[in-house]
Amino acid sequence: MSEKLRDVPQQFAHDWIQKLDGRTKLAQAVRQRLDALQADLGGPGALSYQERSLCRRALWLEALIEQREAALARGEPIDEGSHTQSINALMGVWKALGLKRRTRDVPDLQTYLAQQYGRDRDG
Repeated sequence: MSEKLRDVPQQFAHDWIQKLDGRTKLAQAVRQRLDALQADLGGPGALSYQERSLCRRALWLEALIEQREAALARGEPIDEGSHTQSINALMGVWKALGLKRRTRDVPDLQTYLAQQYGRDRDG
């Protein structure tokens, strides 16, 4: 198995989140953000493959943007054009996913219990 990553890799890979070392704060933050983003969109089960893919790309762009902003805060130079381009790309992904929270469909209590325990509503 490949070595676990401690930082955001230089190039995008579809499984970059899974490759992060789960003990690092970065991995924990990224996974929490992915969970929150997917929950805001109605939960992972409500998302298409394309939406799940866009969620990973949004997190990738967000991590790159935050790394550049941290470098800037330390007084290091950054490529402002690339930074602005990343922000614009992230806005495009956010717009494609939707900027509003979606509600998740949940059954009423009787239906839920019937599904969990294999009973019908009159049972």
